[in-house]
Amino acid sequence: MTDFNYAHKNTQEGERATKTAPFNKPQIQEEVQALRLNAFKKEIPVSDDETLCFLQTLLSALNPQNILELGTAVGVSGAIMLKTCTLAHLTTVERDENFYNSATENFNKLNLSDRVTAILGDAGDEIEKLDENQFDFIFLDCAKVQYIKYLPRLKKLLKKGGVLLADDVLLFGYITGEEEVPKKRKMLVEHIKEYLFSVTCDEALYTIVLDIGNGLALSTKK
Repeated sequence: MTDFNYAHKNTQEGERATKTAPFNKPQIQEEVQALRLNAFKKEIPVSDDETLCFLQTLLSALNPQNILELGTAVGVSGAIMLKTCTLAHLTTVERDENFYNSATENFNKLNLSDRVTAILGDAGDEIEKLDENQFDFIFLDCAKVQYIKYLPRLKKLLKKGGVLLADDVLLFGYITGEEEVPKKRKMLVEHIKEYLFSVTCDEALYTIVLDIGNGLALSTKK
């Protein structure tokens, strides 16, 4: 694959240590796991075991029909969601062309293309083009600094009773004080805290912040 412009560290061992991580292992088909392991080697952002375990368990209970994902990367989390919800359709948005091309190739290899609408573009622009009250489930896993900016629109896209799951909201322990915040990350931490404050205080949502993986915020629209 081509080099990617915002790859980061290998997340195979988890992005943040939690006490429950050793017990939480996802059930991933061999062909999807092969793509995931390849992504780990290339230091491409891919969700860790605990996050995917929670995602699988939650989706198997919710069984959503229409899923929106912001932040496709190479399509691993999207593929896992579609493999879990065998009748669902996934709309997934990715701004990086190399990631987008790899994801569409991977969806095709896994025979999932007919259940995917893959969009190349900026998430902030693309969500404005989508119909309101369209999605049962939204997985927010794109640029963390933009979470708070996207929230008002995502609430409109979500059906009543729908679920918004935001990933990486504890940000390597910076949010909880487990780890000292690097100077260059201070503004990002403030934006994530603003998102958490907003979703937990929003009267249109029920929200819980979970100490799972790199941190998850689960919100249900009333």
